[in-house]
Amino acid sequence: MAALICGSLAFDNIMTFEGRFADQILPDQLHILNVSFLVPTLRRDFGGCAGNIAYALKLLGGEAWPMAMVGSDGGDYLQRMQQLGISTAHVGQLQDTHTAQCMIMTDRDNNQITAFHPGAMMQAHGNRITPAMREQAAVGIIAPDGRQAMLEHAAQFKAAGIPFVFDPGQGLPMFDGAELRAFVEQADWVAVNDYEARMLCERTGWSLEDISKKVQGLIVTLGSQGCEVWRQGQKQLVAAVKPEAIVDPTGCGDAWRGALLFGLERGWDLVRCAELGNRMGALKIASRGPQNYVLDFPKP
Repeated sequence: MAALICGSLAFDNIMTFEGRFADQILPDQLHILNVSFLVPTLRRDFGGCAGNIAYALKLLGGEAWPMAMVGSDGGDYLQRMQQLGISTAHVGQLQDTHTAQCMIMTDRDNNQITAFHPGAMMQAHGNRITPAMREQAAVGIIAPDGRQAMLEHAAQFKAAGIPFVFDPGQGLPMFDGAELRAFVEQADWVAVNDYEARMLCERTGWSLEDISKKVQGLIVTLGSQGCEVWRQGQKQLVAAVKPEAIVDPTGCGDAWRGALLFGLERGWDLVRCAELGNRMGALKIASRGPQNYVLDFPKP
């Protein structure tokens, strides 16, 4: 069966700054911030959370159904997904706007500064999850998307009876405490990184222990430290996988989530899902761009 992936499709414009942001940004001058970074390399990649997650899931041998919107310039993206064997049946196209665009600058310490133009993503609520999809979609995910789309798709997943992961990512600041509590209460799993975990706790007023008792599982990714798997108030650390090289962190979290969906669709224990996620994250970080890596191990 398939995994229904609600989130963005975007073009990533990835730039590399050979210095350190910390050396250029003076903390005592933030009120008059005016900085310029020389970026010798510039690359345009296919990206967006839904596209990156679908790529990882398909690479592992899963069936990915992205649900997203592209603009008038999205034809190449649709063609690429079709060539990869990724369904575009639930991807809409708008002719009066651009596909979402992400501008990502990475420094030598793999810190990132990102600017995002949402474009067609803001109309993603035009796509709808229906109860009939339950016949073919075993699991889903709410990844960063248009605000209205995230709210509506969570409710639609719940109404359709399709278990789903709430993955707010960089979209988390768009929601207040009441809205985030509603997301958690509708979701079956929650996946966040350590920074997002702190923000989620602050806005909901719930601890990680509290959140883990409201869902089947809570995962907090910790980058090079692996991840925490929380179930019913109990935490288990899942060790990281050492990458062959650290080249580009863009899309690592999405590669991890593709592995999570792969395991959940097959009924795996959450720790086993996390182990595969850590392996996929290590694989991705050794390659430039969010969708340019290939498996170096047999499909699970």
